[in-house]
Amino acid sequence: MGRFFTSIRRFFINKTTTTFFGVVVGVAVLVGFYMYRVNDAINPTNVPVAKRDISATEEITKDDIEMVKISNDFLTKADVVKNTGDIVGKFVSTGTSIPKGGMFYSSQLVEKEELPNSIFDEIPDGYTIYQLKVNNTTTYANSIFPGDRIDLWMKANSDGMVVIGEFITSIEVLAVRDSQGQNVFDVTSGKTPAWLLFAVPTSMYRYLKVAEFISGMEIEPVPRNKQYTAESGETEISNQDLLQLIKNEVMDMGVEY
Repeated sequence: MGRFFTSIRRFFINKTTTTFFGVVVGVAVLVGFYMYRVNDAINPTNVPVAKRDISATEEITKDDIEMVKISNDFLTKADVVKNTGDIVGKFVSTGTSIPKGGMFYSSQLVEKEELPNSIFDEIPDGYTIYQLKVNNTTTYANSIFPGDRIDLWMKANSDGMVVIGEFITSIEVLAVRDSQGQNVFDVTSGKTPAWLLFAVPTSMYRYLKVAEFISGMEIEPVPRNKQYTAESGETEISNQDLLQLIKNEVMDMGVEY
């Protein structure tokens, strides 16, 4: 019995035997890892896809979604949303669409308030959207943000004199758009402001639009501080002399107003 165990011991400490078993173990580890990777890659996972063509700005409902099996290997390389809870109630961003059978990518999904035209849904009765043409300079290097309360000042020529004064106070900025109509604070925007959007009473909108057509008359935004926004009063025309100046100019042009 002693010689048997001695023979076994010599067999396992033999260099050739040790090398052989080492190679076998190494190959087994490699094969096991390879099989794990293959199974992980080809093992399908359920992911949501569109049951119909969904156009830009449309809201996604649970009835628009079905589940299909997709390779795990593909999912690790794509920005695919895998949870239906992260899709339902979202909107398809502008400039894109989701085809029938297409997966949902996070870059395509936005909240309603991120859509360019969502602000029109909240306009009170008797109000109109007015957009003021601006640039990087008049917005103080793009320092005016949606939700800010600012003032609008007027510059005009009257009897050979330059008149400058506060015209409208405490007007809320609803959106800041670039020349393509995109929110300048979106990651896809060119970041250069071209328009400020406000909701104003229709009577005020009329005066602002008329001012655009009067030669030498300009409306410029003037930002205020956070306290001004927090304690904002009613939006109103604060300078009746400037308002009368608009009326006089219209009368001089022979236009009924």
